[in-house]
Amino acid sequence: MAIIEKIHHVAYRCKNAKETVEWYGKYLDMNFILAIAEDEVPSTKEPDPYMHVFLDAGNGNVLAFFELPTRPEMGRDPNTPAWTQHLALKVDSVDTMLKVKAKLEADGIEVIGPTNHTIFQSIYFFDPSGHRLELAANTSTPKMDKALDEVKWEMLNEWDRTKKAPQHARWMHDGSAVNSN
Repeated sequence: MAIIEKIHHVAYRCKNAKETVEWYGKYLDMNFILAIAEDEVPSTKEPDPYMHVFLDAGNGNVLAFFELPTRPEMGRDPNTPAWTQHLALKVDSVDTMLKVKAKLEADGIEVIGPTNHTIFQSIYFFDPSGHRLELAANTSTPKMDKALDEVKWEMLNEWDRTKKAPQHARWMHDGSAVNSN
């Protein structure tokens, strides 16, 4: 039995809590469900005023943000490429993903994709605080899922030994995808 039931919430820092709540509501239909504001951090007792906002990401998933007005402007890890750290959100279909893409682009927000990963298609964009987001629509088949499941440990062990990309699932990106169910 797993210790974890589910992720309670995932929290990031934001530049402006109100702008963040409005942006996620407008583009991703996330409802604003809770705000917590304190002048002292409950866990550390550190004097540090903050606004902590919570958004409904669907199916019991919660995305939260902290605005920290007394801290230096937020940045990124300069040693990690911008494409690496991101939050991937599942949508029900490629059609839904493309509708969100059109809405973002209509407001001048740059969107990369759709990118075909064979088992899913996705688009990538940044929120107002600079967090990279991905919307993903599953396109896999049971046969694809089984093929990936069968090689996951071999791939991980080879990577651990060599630090070179194993070729066990090359079919995902070379056009020779495992077909049918």
